[in-house]
Amino acid sequence: MPLYEYNCKSCGTDFEKRVSFSEADTNPECPECNSPQTHKQISLFASHGASLSSAGGYSSGGCAPSSSGFS
Repeated sequence: MPLYEYNCKSCGTDFEKRVSFSEADTNPECPECNSPQTHKQISLFASHGASLSSAGGYSSGGCAPSSSGFS
C-alpha cells in the first residue's frame, strides 16, 4: 500500500496515511480534528538509482566505484 501525505483544511495538520489502491481517490479524516476536509499533498519521493547531479551529469547514488581517481 502506498503512503500518501495529506493536509487538513480545517486545522492545518499535515499527516501521512497508508491507503490501499482501491481507496486512493478518497481522502481520510484528519487524525487531529476528525474533519473530512483533507486533501492529498504533492510529495517528492527518493529513488535509489541514477540521479541528475548539479554539475549536469548523472550520479549513481550507490556504492559503485567512481572515476574520480581515488582508490
